[in-house]
This record gives sequence, structure tokens and C-alpha cells, in this order.
Amino acid sequence: MYEVSAGVRSTRSEDGAILLDLTRGQVLRLNSTGSLVFEYLRQGQTEAQIVDRLNRDFPVSERILRSDVREFIQALAQKKLICSKGTGIFR
Repeated sequence: MYEVSAGVRSTRSEDGAILLDLTRGQVLRLNSTGSLVFEYLRQGQTEAQIVDRLNRDFPVSERILRSDVREFIQALAQKKLICSKGTGIFR
């Protein structure tokens, strides 16, 4: 499980989301799907739960969803926007 880093602020719209990392001065724009995944992470959902949820809403194979979600989560972690829950350790 992951948690959003303390210095990250976000705002959502129907077009996606904007993430602002106050600590590093970074801004990241997410499309609507990325915005959903980020919101699910914020809610404390696991990678598997996110894939299951997206699988119900999008006509894409579970294998592709799993790969895309994992890659997106890794990108967020690499940018230090999320970390492993309870550890404060960035992957």
C-alpha cells in the first residue's frame, strides 16, 4: 500500500488532475485515468484493488491494466509523490 507524500497537493477536474509537490517545486498533470488511480491511492487502495476497480470500468485486459497501473505507481514513487504506507520510505 502507498500513501501520498506530505508535501503533495492535488486538484481534480473532469479532465484529470494537477499534482503540486511543494517540497520539490514540481507540477504534474494527470489525465482522467491517472487522476482516478491517484485518488484510489489516496484512499489507501492496493494496486490489486485499483486494477480490479478499473477492470470493471474499462474494456482493457487485466494484464494490460496491471502493467499500466504498476508502471504509473512506479513513476509516482520515482518522483517521490507517493511512498510505501507507514514507512515514509520512497521506492
